[in-house]
Amino acid sequence: MTLNVLMLSTLFPDISRPNFGVFVERQARELASRPEANVTVIAPVGLPPWPLSLAPRYAALHALPRREKWRELTVYRPTFPIIPKFGGGTNVWTMTRAILPLVRQLHAQKPFDVIDASFFFPDGPVAQRLSRALGIPYSVKARGADIHHWGSQRGTRKMVLRAGEGAAGLLAVSDAMRRSMVRMGMDEGKIRVHYTGVDLDTFELADRAEAKATLDFNGPVVLCVGALIPRKGQDLLVRALPMLPDVTLLLAGQGQYRRTLENLAEELGVERRIGFLGSVPHHKLPRIFAAADVMALPSASEGLANAWVEALACGTPIVISDVGGARELLDRPEAGQIVDRDPQAIATAIQAILDNPPDGEAVRAAALRFTWAANGDALLAHLQGIAATAR
Repeated sequence: MTLNVLMLSTLFPDISRPNFGVFVERQARELASRPEANVTVIAPVGLPPWPLSLAPRYAALHALPRREKWRELTVYRPTFPIIPKFGGGTNVWTMTRAILPLVRQLHAQKPFDVIDASFFFPDGPVAQRLSRALGIPYSVKARGADIHHWGSQRGTRKMVLRAGEGAAGLLAVSDAMRRSMVRMGMDEGKIRVHYTGVDLDTFELADRAEAKATLDFNGPVVLCVGALIPRKGQDLLVRALPMLPDVTLLLAGQGQYRRTLENLAEELGVERRIGFLGSVPHHKLPRIFAAADVMALPSASEGLANAWVEALACGTPIVISDVGGARELLDRPEAGQIVDRDPQAIATAIQAILDNPPDGEAVRAAALRFTWAANGDALLAHLQGIAATAR
């Protein structure tokens, strides 16, 4: 019997944001590739009311097709109203109201067996309301900021908890995330650890010297992959750079924090040794990972960052903070170091790796258990179990 899955995700790529939620899309494609599963994706798009919606930044979102085939997936993109910077709590209500008619229509045509919410907020509370309306069970996956941020905010914490209470099953991107959910008050018995995957055929070993020559990189290179936001800790890397005199720091990502980082680099006199790469298309990341000697990401919080696993798959050791699933991933010394969120500690760890580079195959070995096939097997079994229990 084929499982009919409604996948709800506010984190899903589109033509205007190709890097947005690529890991969710890859997980959806893996599940949909199984003959036992039929997957329909609803990826709601938030737009502010008129006249704010006329701002140029929203033009590309307005132009998105409301239904399309996206890499063999059927994806619906209904719009819902948002209030930028202020509407976190209200997004649950506006999104539910906007997408419920579409969900009812699709359910009438071919009944869904289960709802898979890809993120805990706002997807989780919305899935809970859809579940009540349709009379079918739902699951929610916790990935990081959805628990660490929305699960701690006064206006949204209760909604996150209620979504967890009402779910037939829960997923956590790491065991550390599972423990965070339990500390919040969620039922430990419902939570299954569901690791991310990495495409080992795309993120693969390459000759570092050749990769550097191709990209015209010179000398030791430290790469940081992540949105330019305070939580990711790029400022700590900039502050560590004066202690790493020959190192070039490359920041792959975009965000409003860039100006702060540029000013800090100028203040410390290291602006000539920092490169801002912007938002790098996901398929181009492997060659940049391959050219880097170290990938550093001293985040204040994470679930289990995809950039960690992708770097290791390319044979690039990582320097990361003790957050999320860091200790679950770094199971061997060759893979890298876990450090305090302190510039001196970060610089010391990076220099130690530069002075004694580990074997690339040994680094890559730490990533080999994170396959999309394993991810898809676990997700299918999880959702099948939920649907079977509800019958």
